[in-house]
Order: sequence, then structure tokens, then C-alpha cells
Amino acid sequence: MTGVVPWQSLNLRHGPVGLRPIAVSDKNAWREVRRRNAAWLRAWEATRPPDDESTPLTFRGMVRDLRKQAREGRCLPLVVTVHDEFAGQLTVSNITGGSARFGNIGYWIDQRHAGQGVMPVAVAVAVDYCWFGLSLHRIEVAIRPENVASLRVVEKLGFDEIGYAPRYLHIDGDWRDHRLFALTVEQVPGGLLRRYTGVSERPPNTA
Repeated sequence: MTGVVPWQSLNLRHGPVGLRPIAVSDKNAWREVRRRNAAWLRAWEATRPPDDESTPLTFRGMVRDLRKQAREGRCLPLVVTVHDEFAGQLTVSNITGGSARFGNIGYWIDQRHAGQGVMPVAVAVAVDYCWFGLSLHRIEVAIRPENVASLRVVEKLGFDEIGYAPRYLHIDGDWRDHRLFALTVEQVPGGLLRRYTGVSERPPNTA
């Protein structure tokens, strides 16, 4: 699409909430936030199955892998910021073109910013970019039934629950069930951020 901002140059924001590409230079901030939130995030973090013998990625290796996927159009790895300070991550993964045109969104946030409306805004901004910037048609989110905070995000944004996936992902040492949610661009023609906030903004697809 002509005029679409390349992922390396993305700087999406609404109020104090921003989204930008993750970078190797985020290492110290990422580690500090993860250290402080280790216990809070443990129940929701993907883990490796017992028979997975691959070497765990370093932070630098993780970023390089994510950015490689982004260059190939398979992923959109973003940092969530609040007043330009690192506050979490949001990743659009499994991006598929062709006749499907969908992607999956996953996210986590520093507990200091939880419950303040940061993540619903971040997800809405990212979804609008996927729809109007990347021309995706459908966005899906998978959430553990026990993850009340994450479920509130999709409920606030009006995602439809479309199914239940037993033993969907390996998380916190075992295969965990997930509830599945989705939205298509036809359901929110004016954009998700506009519907959520009531503020009319140009969809974030052009420079």
C-alpha cells in the first residue's frame, strides 16, 4: 500500500501511550521491568515443553529473531511505552496474507501500569495499524481463562469470543487451555481506537 509506514519507522501513539519497534537498546529497561514483574507474569508466560532441547534465546537473540520475522512480514514486534518509558510488549504474530489476511496479538504490561487503560489503547492502536496500514482483515487473541486482567482488555474493546482451545499453548510448565477472540475490519469500519475512546483520528497507515 502506497504511503504505509515501514515497521522499522513506526511510532504510533494516543495520548501518553506509544508503540514502537523493539530494539537491542531496550535490553536494560526490558530486564528491569521483567525482574520486577517476574512473579506477576509467570502464570501467563510461554514456556518450552520438556522435550524442547533448543538453546534459550538471549535478549539480543530474541530481538534479532523478532526483527527478522518482521522484515519477512510475519510479525510486528512492538514496545509499549507510557510517556516514552518502557512499559511492556505487544506482538502481532503469525501474520498471514493472501486470502486469509489475519494476525494474532499477544501482550504483557508492567504491573505498575495495569488497570490504567494503557493496554486497551495499545491494542486498539495496533489493531487499527494492522487493518488500515497492513490491510489485514482479521485479528485474533488467545487468552487463558484465568487471566482476568487480559480478558478485561478484549472485553473493553468488544472482541467476539469465537471458541475454546484445550491445551493450546505451553505456559508456566504445562499445556494450558485458552479462550479465543477475534474482530474483523468490517465490524469496526471507523477503527477500534475511535470506537473505544470516542475520539476520531486518522487510521495510522500513512506517514
